Amino acid sequence: MFKQSVTIIDFPELYNVLYELKHLFEFNIYNYKYYKDFLSEVELNNTNNFIIILKQKDHPLIKNNKIDKRTTLIFDNLPLKLERLLDKINIKFIKQKYQFQSKLSINSYDLDLNARIISNNEVSIKLTEKEIEIILFLNNKKNAQSVLTLQNQVWGYSSKLETHTVETHIYRLRKKIKRYFKDEKFITNFENGYKI
Repeated sequence: MFKQSVTIIDFPELYNVLYELKHLFEFNIYNYKYYKDFLSEVELNNTNNFIIILKQKDHPLIKNNKIDKRTTLIFDNLPLKLERLLDKINIKFIKQKYQFQSKLSINSYDLDLNARIISNNEVSIKLTEKEIEIILFLNNKKNAQSVLTLQNQVWGYSSKLETHTVETHIYRLRKKIKRYFKDEKFITNFENGYKI
């Protein structure tokens, strides 16, 4: 998982306070005097794991379509207790993490991990937790994975689980994908295992 960041723009007083306490936080703190410098950085690195803190509601960054407004906090009603500020930051981080984890693109499909749904533009189907685990595991591997590897890594058993159980789960998952999406190649069966 990525390390989240708080980006403070044109708000040096707040940056100085948080910077003094940065050793207490599990997020990075960045400061930009000019919002255009921040935009250049975002475009250059294509990052989106940040929360932006501004001091004014009418800040030009609010109108910029490259910035997700859901990642922005505005503190125009000061003073504000530090603990209240940290609560707001943490709530934003939780929402951001939930949103990040909830959507994953795999080939031509969108996988919603929180709802356990796989979909394309036309069809959505519900998956079991084990089906999600299989898809995630295979998606993270470049090479075909053997039944024994799946047994060890996805089920967490060494020899107690029958290989038939793994093969049955994959068979049912492939059958479900074929039935609803007419896709026989989502999980491919090779001589040495399975691959997405």
